[in-house]
Amino acid sequence: MIVKHLTDVIHSKDDIDTKTWNARRLLLKKDGMGFSLHDTVIKAGTETLIWYRNHVEAVYCIEGDGEIEVIGGPTYPITAGTLYALDGHEKHLLRANRQMRMVCVFNPPLTGAEVHDADGVYPLVESNS
Repeated sequence: MIVKHLTDVIHSKDDIDTKTWNARRLLLKKDGMGFSLHDTVIKAGTETLIWYRNHVEAVYCIEGDGEIEVIGGPTYPITAGTLYALDGHEKHLLRANRQMRMVCVFNPPLTGAEVHDADGVYPLVESNS
């Protein structure tokens, strides 16, 4: 059984803080669950280009508001209670009007070493850690 609290992750190596988001990585590949789970804060007034070319992601907003714009496609509002799933590896812009807090699930699971490249992509890391 795995039992963690968010406070166990905050200010650890699994707390990744960038200019536009802060991902607290609760479950990673090393935990053996077949997915990774993240408590992510999208900072107010920001826009982030994201393209999970190597992963699918489901995102559930638990606070705040913003929008997701699919590049070359529609824009969807995001408020608390909204779920979106990037099941087609959609390249998108994520914007936060007010700080958003999201629960994110990735498959394949992240190892914790990933960072977005210039295209917004996380590389597929083959390591077991």
